[in-house]
Amino acid sequence: MEALRGEVAKVVVGQDPVVSGLVIALLCRGHVLLEGVPGVAKTLLVRTLARALDLRSTRVQFTPDLMPGDVTGSMVYDARTAEFSFREGPVFTNLMLADEINRTPPKTQASLLEAMEERQVSVDGTPRPLPDPFLVAATQNPVEYEGTYPLPEAQLDRFLLKLTVPLPQRDEEIDVLRRHAEGFDPRDLDAAGVRPVAGEAELAAGRRAVAGLRVDPDVLAYVVDIVRATRTSPSLQLGVSPRGATALLGTARAWAWLSGRDYTTPDDVKALAKPTLRHRVQLRPEAEMEGVSADAVVDAVLASVPVPR
Repeated sequence: MEALRGEVAKVVVGQDPVVSGLVIALLCRGHVLLEGVPGVAKTLLVRTLARALDLRSTRVQFTPDLMPGDVTGSMVYDARTAEFSFREGPVFTNLMLADEINRTPPKTQASLLEAMEERQVSVDGTPRPLPDPFLVAATQNPVEYEGTYPLPEAQLDRFLLKLTVPLPQRDEEIDVLRRHAEGFDPRDLDAAGVRPVAGEAELAAGRRAVAGLRVDPDVLAYVVDIVRATRTSPSLQLGVSPRGATALLGTARAWAWLSGRDYTTPDDVKALAKPTLRHRVQLRPEAEMEGVSADAVVDAVLASVPVPR
């Protein structure tokens, strides 16, 4: 993990929590929703992570006229053989960056549902498996909502984590400008010296290690109590589903393993509660009008649930 952060730091200044979240998603076979204003290096971060992990990556700019076949692939007629053959779409990769996913209509958004959940796409009635590992990193702009199509709850629930990509601190932004003044080109990762420090074998070994982590019954009960508390929160009209509970357990185990332990603690659950649950809850209109955020509700739930000793 330290080596990976070192490689990403050659190109991206700061954003360690986002790097950790993407690695946790890879270890848990999940997907990530990245939210941040334009220009905070969301695309560059995913490209650099793919290079450091020696994984294939593709980028799709989601637009209102994007069709499902543009993502999954389609059957193409070959005049030479007089037969139809399947041409793979950009979803056949390891890391797929779905840029501004909320700018495309629901029909195209839904084309990713099968890929994200089943890790396959069905074209012309034939299921076609996707490579392993496979991760969708979807970005969305939290400021500009005109001409967008909000993701439905069913699709939001398919994302393991929702990570916010903040604006850099003053000293970090100075470092960004210094690099550009010295000739840094964000399109040329080779010149920046980014090299692979891990690969598919290391990720597979990490997944096996995470799956073998010890989880005490008290920690399992703590996860369930947190999830159940969201369902009775007066600020929420939709709480966390059982899928959200399994996601929180998985991310907490991955964080415990990355922290060098073979057991999971309540602190691991707390550390991953907000990125795992913030997009799985739906605020009541009156709570939104009062300026309540999903993060604030999750914080209140964590404060109200007794922590096991």
